[in-house]
Amino acid sequence: MDTLLESRGWHWRATDWTAAAVSGFAAGAVLMVLDLVWSALFNAHGPWRTSHMIAPIFLGADSLVTSGYRFSLGVVAIALVAHYLLGIAFGLVMAAIMAQLHLETPARALVTGAVLGTLLYLVNFNVLVAFFPWLGDLRGLDTLAAHVVFGGVTALLYWRLKRVPTEP
Repeated sequence: MDTLLESRGWHWRATDWTAAAVSGFAAGAVLMVLDLVWSALFNAHGPWRTSHMIAPIFLGADSLVTSGYRFSLGVVAIALVAHYLLGIAFGLVMAAIMAQLHLETPARALVTGAVLGTLLYLVNFNVLVAFFPWLGDLRGLDTLAAHVVFGGVTALLYWRLKRVPTEP
């Protein structure tokens, strides 16, 4: 298979998986801080609403809280673990795509990240909502903007952190 692809002028480019995982994790931290600050300042429900919406995915719909989103260590811990693991997974997928598309400038990385962040938003709030309908309450321009920023930060971090293999 590799020979066939290489004979047609295409070959699989190596992905720096460590840089990809770190990029997704770090971008997840940026997204979490943005969400907490934005929610604390502009959301009447407060900064813990998102955590209370994510945790029932793993705890079951019976744990869903629809008002009074108070801080709960257990809820926040589950939401953080899920958030960071999914961020790492997104970083791995994005890095594989970026490596194959030969995105070697920050501008190309940023655009790719923004597009993939938008696609992630569409999957989260059009596909996952079928299984977890309460997530539909998180739809909106602010959440879309957060996904675009998340994708852009992930891509830029990967572009900056990846190690380029040296040729012999």
